This record gives sequence, structure tokens and C-alpha cells, in this order.
Amino acid sequence: MRIAILQRDPVQRQLLEKILLQADHSVLSYDDGLSMSKSLARSTVDLLVLDWHGVRLSGADVLRAVRAVGGDRLPVVFASTDTTEESAVRALAAGADDYVSLPVRPAEFRERVAALLRRAYPDRYSTASFDAGPYHFDANRQIVTLHGAPVQLSGTQYRLASLFFANVGRVLSRDHIFAMVWGREFREFTRTIDSHVSRLRLLLEIEQQNGYRLQPVYKSGYRLLNLHQGDAALEKAAA
Repeated sequence: MRIAILQRDPVQRQLLEKILLQADHSVLSYDDGLSMSKSLARSTVDLLVLDWHGVRLSGADVLRAVRAVGGDRLPVVFASTDTTEESAVRALAAGADDYVSLPVRPAEFRERVAALLRRAYPDRYSTASFDAGPYHFDANRQIVTLHGAPVQLSGTQYRLASLFFANVGRVLSRDHIFAMVWGREFREFTRTIDSHVSRLRLLLEIEQQNGYRLQPVYKSGYRLLNLHQGDAALEKAAA
């Protein structure tokens, strides 16, 4: 998963980075809230680790900004030297999912993060096999079938497909996709992602007749839509 950290203290920031990297997460780190807020406006992540206090913008300010633009699903944990009950209550009331004191206990912090991610993204943590409409994903063999017929995908194509189908309806920025599929942060403009997405759309026949649409999102990345979910929502609204 891709996780962003806001922490003023460089020692604590490096400790949090180390714990998350050892758990095979991709990590982005910031020492001030304004830089993080600007980054989140153009890039997506799976979880935030925030400092209660901050430079230019506090973690509380970042949290309010994230929730204000519809980031209700994004899990947020505060990690702060402020151990008062008042701050913890304020953070939880503002929309945080968890609050831990610094310095963290590595094993406990790792499991707290894992629990938040499992709750927020159950499809990413489900069994090795899962179904999405006419598609069947077998993670053990990295095989996708469409209407029962196997589709020949490379390892990269399988990772890209499973990322989209485990995040249906969610916008994924290009750098987020690059980090999750290629295993490193996206540092410069490239057409790699666009060409892979275009090829995947053809290979998996991601189109209306199969109930899904893979659409570009201007200045961001891509979003996979379940067209049947949209129909169900309309039917419910009309009822």
C-alpha cells in the first residue's frame, strides 16, 4: 500500500518510514503540512500518518482538508508526542481512525496500520481468488479469466488489473499506480502507465458489455467504474 507521513521530528519520521517500509509499503514523507496538502491534491495514497501539530499546516488541518473533498474512505492515524486525552479525542472527533503516541512500538504500530488498511480496502485483503462481474482473479497463479476463458497477461499486467479491480470507483493517480505496480515511486513524466492501461483495456475487454469502464481522470490518473453499480444506484434513487 502507499502511505504518506507527516512528521516534524526527523528521527520519528525516519522510524515511521522504516517500520512501514519493512512491512512492504511504499512511503512518502513530509515535514510540513502545506507540502503534504499540495501533494495530496494531485496524488493519491492509501493511508495517512499525521502529526497532531505541524509546520505551516497541522495534521488536523490536513485531515479536515482531506475529509472536505470526499476522502471519507481514506484511513488516517495520528502519531504524536502529544499524549493528552484531549488531543486524542479531538483527533478522533475530527475524523481520524486511530491515535498513537510517539515513539511508537514498531510491531504494534505495524499491526494498527494493517488493521486500518484491511478495514478500508477489504477487496485488497480478501482471499487469493475473487470475482468481479464476468472476471475471475486467481492471485496464486496470477491468472484472470473472462467469462471462464483465460486471458494471457504478463506479471505487470496482472498487477495492474488486480489494482484497478480491487479499487473499483476510486481514483488512482499515476504515481500511485506506478508505485504499486512497478514497486517504486514515480519521479518523472512517462507514457508507460498510459500505454499499459490502454493495452489492458483491450486485453480484458473492459467495456460496457462486460459491466466496467476504465476512464482517465484529468490531471490525475484512472478510475475503474462498475456500470452495474451505477444502474443500481439510479434504481434505488427512483424507488
